[in-house]
Amino acid sequence: MTQADEAQASGSQVTALRAIAPARSGNIFEETIECLLQIIRLGIIPPGQRFPPERELAEQLRVSRATLREAISELQTAGWVSVRRGRGGGTFVSSAPAGGWAPASASDTGANLGAEFSAMEVEDTLTWRRVIEMGVAEVAAGQDLTAPQRGQLAAAMDTSRQSSLAEYRRLDSQLHLTWAQVTGSPSLVRSMVESRTRANKLLERIPMIEPNLVHSHEQHQRIHNAILAGDADAARTAMAEHLDGTAALLRGFLAEP
Repeated sequence: MTQADEAQASGSQVTALRAIAPARSGNIFEETIECLLQIIRLGIIPPGQRFPPERELAEQLRVSRATLREAISELQTAGWVSVRRGRGGGTFVSSAPAGGWAPASASDTGANLGAEFSAMEVEDTLTWRRVIEMGVAEVAAGQDLTAPQRGQLAAAMDTSRQSSLAEYRRLDSQLHLTWAQVTGSPSLVRSMVESRTRANKLLERIPMIEPNLVHSHEQHQRIHNAILAGDADAARTAMAEHLDGTAALLRGFLAEP
Protein backbone atom coordinates (compact mmCIF):
# COMPACT_ATOMS: atom_id res chain seq x y z
CA MET A 1 0.00 0.00 0.00
CA THR A 2 1.37 3.43 -0.96
CA GLN A 3 1.49 6.39 1.41
CA ALA A 4 -1.38 7.95 -0.55
CA ASP A 5 -3.45 4.79 -0.11
CA GLU A 6 -2.65 4.72 3.62
CA ALA A 7 -3.71 8.35 3.95
CA GLN A 8 -6.99 7.66 2.16
CA ALA A 9 -7.65 4.61 4.33
CA SER A 10 -6.89 6.60 7.48
CA GLY A 11 -9.24 9.40 6.42
CA SER A 12 -12.03 6.94 5.69
CA GLN A 13 -11.51 5.29 9.06
CA VAL A 14 -11.73 8.59 10.92
CA THR A 15 -14.97 9.48 9.11
CA ALA A 16 -16.47 6.10 9.94
CA LEU A 17 -15.40 6.28 13.59
CA ARG A 18 -17.01 9.68 14.01
CA ALA A 19 -20.19 8.42 12.37
CA ILE A 20 -20.43 5.70 15.02
CA ALA A 21 -19.94 8.09 17.95
CA PRO A 22 -22.38 7.44 20.83
CA ALA A 23 -25.59 9.40 21.14
CA ARG A 24 -25.66 12.01 23.87
CA SER A 25 -27.82 10.26 26.45
CA GLY A 26 -27.43 9.15 30.04
CA ASN A 27 -25.86 5.87 28.91
CA ILE A 28 -22.57 7.01 27.39
CA PHE A 29 -20.58 4.09 28.84
CA GLU A 30 -22.96 1.46 27.47
CA GLU A 31 -23.25 3.26 24.14
CA THR A 32 -19.46 3.49 23.87
CA ILE A 33 -19.25 -0.29 24.22
CA GLU A 34 -21.94 -0.62 21.53
CA CYS A 35 -19.99 1.71 19.24
CA LEU A 36 -16.72 -0.18 19.72
CA LEU A 37 -18.49 -3.44 18.92
CA GLN A 38 -19.97 -1.89 15.78
CA ILE A 39 -16.48 -0.81 14.71
CA ILE A 40 -15.27 -4.38 15.17
CA ARG A 41 -18.24 -6.07 13.51
CA LEU A 42 -18.18 -3.75 10.51
CA GLY A 43 -14.46 -4.34 10.09
CA ILE A 44 -13.56 -0.66 10.34
CA ILE A 45 -10.71 -1.91 12.51
CA PRO A 46 -9.98 -5.41 11.16
CA PRO A 47 -9.04 -8.40 13.36
CA GLY A 48 -5.41 -8.18 14.47
CA GLN A 49 -5.15 -4.45 13.82
CA ARG A 50 -4.82 -1.65 16.34
CA PHE A 51 -7.29 1.02 17.31
CA PRO A 52 -6.06 4.62 17.13
CA PRO A 53 -4.25 5.80 20.30
CA GLU A 54 -6.51 6.45 23.24
CA ARG A 55 -6.44 10.23 22.96
CA GLU A 56 -7.27 10.15 19.24
CA LEU A 57 -9.96 7.50 19.59
CA ALA A 58 -11.67 9.39 22.42
CA GLU A 59 -11.64 12.53 20.28
CA GLN A 60 -13.01 10.70 17.22
CA LEU A 61 -15.78 9.07 19.27
CA ARG A 62 -16.35 12.30 21.21
CA VAL A 63 -16.21 10.63 24.63
CA SER A 64 -13.93 11.13 27.61
CA ARG A 65 -10.75 9.10 27.85
CA ALA A 66 -11.96 7.69 31.18
CA THR A 67 -15.18 6.38 29.58
CA LEU A 68 -13.25 4.95 26.66
CA ARG A 69 -10.73 3.26 28.98
CA GLU A 70 -13.54 1.63 30.99
CA ALA A 71 -15.28 0.40 27.83
CA ILE A 72 -12.07 -1.07 26.41
CA SER A 73 -11.42 -2.81 29.72
CA GLU A 74 -14.81 -4.51 29.55
CA LEU A 75 -14.25 -5.59 25.94
CA GLN A 76 -10.84 -6.95 26.89
CA THR A 77 -12.41 -9.03 29.66
CA ALA A 78 -14.99 -10.33 27.18
CA GLY A 79 -12.28 -11.26 24.67
CA TRP A 80 -13.10 -8.78 21.92
CA VAL A 81 -9.85 -6.82 22.19
CA SER A 82 -6.39 -7.27 23.65
CA VAL A 83 -4.31 -4.52 25.22
CA ARG A 84 -0.54 -4.62 24.81
CA ARG A 85 1.85 -2.45 26.76
CA GLY A 86 5.16 -0.95 25.76
CA ARG A 87 6.56 0.02 22.38
CA GLY A 88 4.26 -1.05 19.58
CA GLY A 89 1.48 -1.57 22.08
CA GLY A 90 -2.10 -0.38 22.08
CA THR A 91 -5.59 -1.83 21.82
CA PHE A 92 -5.91 -4.54 19.17
CA VAL A 93 -9.00 -6.26 17.80
CA SER A 94 -8.83 -9.93 18.73
CA SER A 95 -8.26 -12.30 15.83
CA ALA A 96 -11.13 -14.48 17.03
CA PRO A 97 -13.36 -12.26 19.18
CA ALA A 98 -15.91 -13.67 21.57
CA GLY A 99 -19.63 -13.55 20.96
CA GLY A 100 -19.96 -15.40 17.70
CA TRP A 101 -18.02 -12.99 15.48
CA ALA A 102 -17.05 -15.60 12.90
CA PRO A 103 -19.54 -15.56 10.02
CA ALA A 104 -21.25 -18.71 8.85
CA SER A 105 -18.93 -20.79 6.70
CA ALA A 106 -19.54 -22.05 3.19
CA SER A 107 -20.05 -25.54 4.63
CA ASP A 108 -23.08 -24.52 6.68
CA THR A 109 -26.36 -25.91 5.43
CA GLY A 110 -28.43 -22.96 6.55
CA ALA A 111 -30.74 -25.18 8.58
CA ASN A 112 -32.23 -23.29 11.54
CA LEU A 113 -29.81 -20.39 10.99
CA GLY A 114 -32.62 -17.88 11.01
CA ALA A 115 -34.38 -19.18 14.11
CA GLU A 116 -33.54 -16.06 16.14
CA PHE A 117 -35.08 -13.68 13.57
CA SER A 118 -38.79 -13.29 12.85
CA ALA A 119 -40.02 -12.76 9.30
CA MET A 120 -41.04 -9.24 10.32
CA GLU A 121 -37.53 -8.43 11.57
CA VAL A 122 -35.96 -9.69 8.35
CA GLU A 123 -38.35 -7.70 6.15
CA ASP A 124 -37.93 -4.56 8.25
CA THR A 125 -34.15 -4.74 7.87
CA LEU A 126 -34.39 -5.34 4.13
CA THR A 127 -36.81 -2.42 3.69
CA TRP A 128 -34.60 -0.10 5.74
CA ARG A 129 -31.54 -1.17 3.78
CA ARG A 130 -33.23 -0.67 0.40
CA VAL A 131 -34.34 2.88 1.22
CA ILE A 132 -31.03 3.98 2.75
CA GLU A 133 -28.56 2.37 0.38
CA MET A 134 -30.39 3.20 -2.84
CA GLY A 135 -30.55 6.79 -1.63
CA VAL A 136 -26.85 6.79 -0.80
CA ALA A 137 -25.95 5.57 -4.29
CA GLU A 138 -28.12 8.26 -5.88
CA VAL A 139 -26.72 11.07 -3.73
CA ALA A 140 -23.12 9.89 -4.17
CA ALA A 141 -23.54 9.93 -7.95
CA GLY A 142 -24.84 13.49 -7.74
CA GLN A 143 -21.69 14.83 -6.07
CA ASP A 144 -18.93 16.78 -7.80
CA LEU A 145 -16.27 14.32 -6.69
CA THR A 146 -12.74 15.50 -6.01
CA ALA A 147 -9.67 13.62 -7.17
CA PRO A 148 -8.99 12.33 -3.61
CA GLN A 149 -12.59 11.11 -3.33
CA ARG A 150 -12.30 9.30 -6.65
CA GLY A 151 -9.09 7.73 -5.42
CA GLN A 152 -10.80 6.70 -2.17
CA LEU A 153 -13.61 5.05 -4.15
CA ALA A 154 -11.20 3.26 -6.47
CA ALA A 155 -9.12 1.96 -3.54
CA ALA A 156 -12.21 0.64 -1.71
CA MET A 157 -13.47 -0.98 -4.91
CA ASP A 158 -10.14 -2.67 -5.66
CA THR A 159 -9.76 -3.91 -2.10
CA SER A 160 -13.26 -5.39 -2.10
CA ARG A 161 -12.75 -7.03 -5.50
CA GLN A 162 -9.55 -8.73 -4.34
CA SER A 163 -10.93 -9.90 -0.99
CA SER A 164 -10.75 -13.49 0.10
CA LEU A 165 -13.88 -15.37 1.06
CA ALA A 166 -13.07 -14.89 4.75
CA GLU A 167 -12.64 -11.11 4.40
CA TYR A 168 -15.45 -10.45 1.95
CA ARG A 169 -18.15 -9.23 4.33
CA ARG A 170 -15.81 -6.88 6.21
CA LEU A 171 -14.50 -5.33 3.00
CA ASP A 172 -18.00 -5.25 1.50
CA SER A 173 -19.11 -3.17 4.49
CA GLN A 174 -16.15 -0.83 4.02
CA LEU A 175 -17.04 -0.32 0.35
CA HIS A 176 -20.64 0.57 1.17
CA LEU A 177 -19.46 2.94 3.92
CA THR A 178 -17.11 4.62 1.43
CA TRP A 179 -20.04 5.30 -0.90
CA ALA A 180 -21.85 6.91 2.02
CA GLN A 181 -18.82 9.00 2.96
CA VAL A 182 -18.55 10.65 -0.46
CA THR A 183 -22.14 11.92 -0.17
CA GLY A 184 -20.79 14.49 2.27
CA SER A 185 -23.73 13.84 4.60
CA PRO A 186 -22.89 12.73 8.16
CA SER A 187 -26.53 11.66 8.58
CA LEU A 188 -26.30 9.33 5.58
CA VAL A 189 -23.03 7.89 6.89
CA ARG A 190 -24.71 7.17 10.23
CA SER A 191 -27.68 5.63 8.42
CA MET A 192 -25.33 3.44 6.36
CA VAL A 193 -23.59 2.30 9.54
CA GLU A 194 -26.95 1.24 10.96
CA SER A 195 -27.95 -0.40 7.68
CA ARG A 196 -24.75 -2.45 7.50
CA THR A 197 -24.91 -3.37 11.19
CA ARG A 198 -28.46 -4.66 10.84
CA ALA A 199 -27.77 -6.43 7.55
CA ASN A 200 -24.60 -8.07 8.86
CA LYS A 201 -26.48 -9.60 11.78
CA LEU A 202 -28.56 -11.43 9.17
CA LEU A 203 -25.69 -12.17 6.79
CA GLU A 204 -23.68 -13.79 9.58
CA ARG A 205 -26.42 -16.41 9.82
CA ILE A 206 -26.25 -17.65 6.22
CA PRO A 207 -23.48 -19.47 4.33
CA MET A 208 -21.05 -17.78 1.98
CA ILE A 209 -21.92 -18.75 -1.60
CA GLU A 210 -19.15 -18.13 -4.11
CA PRO A 211 -21.34 -17.57 -7.22
CA ASN A 212 -23.24 -14.94 -5.25
CA LEU A 213 -19.94 -13.21 -4.42
CA VAL A 214 -19.06 -13.12 -8.12
CA HIS A 215 -22.42 -11.50 -8.84
CA SER A 216 -21.88 -9.04 -5.98
CA HIS A 217 -18.50 -7.97 -7.36
CA GLU A 218 -20.08 -7.37 -10.78
CA GLN A 219 -22.90 -5.35 -9.22
CA HIS A 220 -20.44 -3.36 -7.10
CA GLN A 221 -18.57 -2.45 -10.28
CA ARG A 222 -21.76 -1.17 -11.92
CA ILE A 223 -22.60 0.93 -8.86
CA HIS A 224 -19.02 2.24 -8.76
CA ASN A 225 -19.01 3.12 -12.46
CA ALA A 226 -22.35 4.93 -12.20
CA ILE A 227 -21.19 6.99 -9.20
CA LEU A 228 -17.99 8.01 -10.97
CA ALA A 229 -19.96 8.87 -14.12
CA GLY A 230 -22.39 11.02 -12.14
CA ASP A 231 -25.35 8.95 -13.32
CA ALA A 232 -27.71 9.00 -10.34
CA ASP A 233 -30.44 6.92 -12.00
CA ALA A 234 -27.99 4.19 -13.02
CA ALA A 235 -26.42 4.18 -9.55
CA ARG A 236 -29.81 3.77 -7.90
CA THR A 237 -30.85 1.02 -10.32
CA ALA A 238 -27.57 -0.88 -9.89
CA MET A 239 -27.84 -0.65 -6.11
CA ALA A 240 -31.44 -1.94 -6.25
CA GLU A 241 -30.30 -4.96 -8.27
CA HIS A 242 -27.49 -5.61 -5.80
CA LEU A 243 -29.78 -5.41 -2.76
CA ASP A 244 -32.44 -7.57 -4.39
CA GLY A 245 -29.95 -10.41 -4.87
CA THR A 246 -28.89 -10.34 -1.23
CA ALA A 247 -32.49 -10.02 -0.07
CA ALA A 248 -33.46 -13.13 -2.03
CA LEU A 249 -30.77 -15.17 -0.27
CA LEU A 250 -31.71 -13.84 3.15
CA ARG A 251 -35.38 -14.60 2.62
CA GLY A 252 -34.52 -18.06 1.37
CA PHE A 253 -32.32 -19.00 4.32
CA LEU A 254 -34.03 -17.06 7.11
CA ALA A 255 -37.71 -17.30 6.23
CA GLU A 256 -39.77 -19.09 8.83
CA PRO A 257 -41.09 -22.49 7.64
